[in-house]
Amino acid sequence: MSKGTSCKDALKKWSETNGTPSAEAEEIKLICELPCIDKMDTSLLTLANCVQLSLSSNAIDKIANLNGLKKLKILVLSRNNIKNLNGLDAVGDTLEQLWISNNNIEKLKGVHVLKKLKVLYIANNGVKDWAEFTKLADLQELEDLSFYGNPIHEQLMASGEWVQKASAALPQIKKLDSAAVIRD
Repeated sequence: MSKGTSCKDALKKWSETNGTPSAEAEEIKLICELPCIDKMDTSLLTLANCVQLSLSSNAIDKIANLNGLKKLKILVLSRNNIKNLNGLDAVGDTLEQLWISNNNIEKLKGVHVLKKLKVLYIANNGVKDWAEFTKLADLQELEDLSFYGNPIHEQLMASGEWVQKASAALPQIKKLDSAAVIRD
């Protein structure tokens, strides 16, 4: 198997392509690198001005090295191999959107650190237990949640309970699976 692209090499290539040093950029997109980026290495620590970081469609298996991203508001990690939400502590006070659909996440431990999170797209993962879903209640700012394609979603949709149960557990939610939440 070939060695993956490092974030360092991908950032160097991004800087050359965009004519801007990555350390100065507010938006960085390292999407579907070939070969795939397989880990979030320490070169991400240089992205002090980054507001939006997109690393989707790679082979990343864990979230790491976000300590230097003091301005990060949007993190896109969809279509990777991520198994949990550990590693988000460093951006807990700034992150407003987390796009992490199409990964291998079963447990939502660690989500509580995201104090300003407004948008969470975590569709098509492996969350099976209602107790895991209820951890999202810690996200007081959460307004927009995409959760379809998780086993607990499929189970509650089949019984017709999904929207009612999910919106009751998350009274602050305004949009659920791309549809407005209508309350009495």
